[in-house]
Amino acid sequence: MTTKPSKKLDIFDNPNPEKDYLISIEIPEFTCLCPKTGQPDFAEISLNYIPDSKCIELKALKLYIWSYRDVGAFHEAVTNKILDDIIHICAPRYAQVTARFNVRGGTYPTIKVRHRLPNWEPIDPSIIPCS
Repeated sequence: MTTKPSKKLDIFDNPNPEKDYLISIEIPEFTCLCPKTGQPDFAEISLNYIPDSKCIELKALKLYIWSYRDVGAFHEAVTNKILDDIIHICAPRYAQVTARFNVRGGTYPTIKVRHRLPNWEPIDPSIIPCS
């Protein structure tokens, strides 16, 4: 069986929807292409989210991240797109995507984008990462 990149994220039922708990996922090998030069961009992606009724299936997330390998995208756009797709598929109570890109032109860009359900307050505010 071969595995191929896919834009399809899968979900499963949250086994503990009555609780606020943080899921942290580190993705150290993200790649996409610079839309201006076609050169590869490398990044570490961190996903932190508090699920509501659904959780993200990890193999599907891996294949989804892999699907960006040949896509031309600005750092800001790709980081926001990843969060938008996560919101669309599982509607988390809270989510943050942080993309730490490798050096390009002497700079190390880091893009962070957050989402929070309107009127949702965490049971324990310390569960939400500060950075």
